[in-house]
Amino acid sequence: MAETFEVEFIESAEQEAKFLVRGITPDLANGIRRSMLADVPTLSIDSVRFVENSSVMFDEQLALRLGLVPLTTPEGEFEEGDVVTLALDVEGPDTAYSGDLMSADSVVEPAEDDIPIIELKEDQRLEIEADAVIGRGREHAKHQGGIAVGYRHLQEVETLGDADEYGTDDRQIVRGVIEADGELLRTEEFDNDLRNRYPDKNVAVHDVENAFVFHVESDGSMPVTELVSRAVDSVYDRAEELEDAVKL
Repeated sequence: MAETFEVEFIESAEQEAKFLVRGITPDLANGIRRSMLADVPTLSIDSVRFVENSSVMFDEQLALRLGLVPLTTPEGEFEEGDVVTLALDVEGPDTAYSGDLMSADSVVEPAEDDIPIIELKEDQRLEIEADAVIGRGREHAKHQGGIAVGYRHLQEVETLGDADEYGTDDRQIVRGVIEADGELLRTEEFDNDLRNRYPDKNVAVHDVENAFVFHVESDGSMPVTELVSRAVDSVYDRAEELEDAVKL
């Protein structure tokens, strides 16, 4: 596949980004979105061995909470079937947090340290060992590296001339990012209402063909840029597999 795409970041942080992609079709845009949710493998706690649990919460409830703690998953470090062991030992009065999980592998750790697991009272203790395994979002939601993934058509604003003297006063709402006067604008800059930017103009809004604005949030298991890159690779790998199968 020889297609080339134009990518422009509008906002970029470790766990959240907003970016524009030009030159992709709607089906490819949706394929990338679905891949970020379902195809990119992440580590997550899958089984828990309780050494001691004198808290008020059942083992099964605590195991569920532990399974939902995002773990860092460096690219290329793990394959399906690999297991990483973690341990936690907290005695009350105290609160057990995700940051109390100790990993046997230095590259694997909780993506956030301040996720509460349980509050322990006096003389209560929680001691566990847990195994984290590689999985994909299509198998279980706890393996979804993308916790919020969406996109929309880039919209372009065209000015049509001066507003009529008795024109409508209806709000002209747009969301996210638009293209106007040759530049990208965040619509919150004018309260999402085009009347605030063009108070004396008639305007028309059009979808820009094959241009989409993505808004992606990662659970912290990997940076957003890596999540997107691995999702795109997954889409192309599956496309090549299908192409090879059709040729047989």
